[in-house]
Amino acid sequence: MLSEFLSFAEATAREAGALTLEYFLTDAAQPEFKGDDTPVTIADRNAEKLIRERITAAYPDHQIVGEEFGESDESESKYRWIIDPIDGTKSFVHGVPLYAVLLALEIDGKVEVGCAYFPALDEIVSGATGLGAHWNGKPCSVSDETSLDRAVCAHIDTAYFAKNGKGEAWQRLQQAVYYNAGWCDAYGYLLVATGRAEVMLDPVMAVWDCGPFPPIFREAGGYFGDWKGNDGNIEGGEALATNRHLKDEVVRILNDT
Repeated sequence: MLSEFLSFAEATAREAGALTLEYFLTDAAQPEFKGDDTPVTIADRNAEKLIRERITAAYPDHQIVGEEFGESDESESKYRWIIDPIDGTKSFVHGVPLYAVLLALEIDGKVEVGCAYFPALDEIVSGATGLGAHWNGKPCSVSDETSLDRAVCAHIDTAYFAKNGKGEAWQRLQQAVYYNAGWCDAYGYLLVATGRAEVMLDPVMAVWDCGPFPPIFREAGGYFGDWKGNDGNIEGGEALATNRHLKDEVVRILNDT
């Protein structure tokens, strides 16, 4: 059954991604700003509507939660789809091709299926419990790097760390690694899952921002969770991905222990 859900998620994310490309690098991508000062565009809303329509048609009894339209009413279902129609809207509105469509399926409170599709790059990373992790259809895994001082750390806007009370932790980590690469959003997690970077972290994270990543990283041999080392946690309000060799050291540095 997970293979069916995974195929559905990949196909739906690709379809929604194609819709976003109709707006990308056009005047129609001009944003509005929500109460938290984050941007939203017609592409965000229309892509989420499309995904919700596909889920409802295929699995009418499943619950849905998405960034733009909230939570559906099927609160008793053990299945919950998690949608971010455009992760990296700031990238999207600035014409940067690193934004993603994120789609995940949680079953009995555990995310079992996830995919992240990057429409402007036509890259997809996906995974499901017991089915492996794949990048553009081929198996992928995290890197084997064991030395943090040779590791690449991907991140988002550096100001977010201090604004959210995590500036000191960020300073410690960025000084410990070999290279810090910015403007990443979900693309940073793809880089870690495919062995091209060793660390990605976010000081603030909603469930739709990170829904797909627990099964992808489990199957890719890595870690995804909160900064305390709780594997698979998408409810912690923050996120960290790394390989298993570096996880404990990164967690220690972030928590200054």
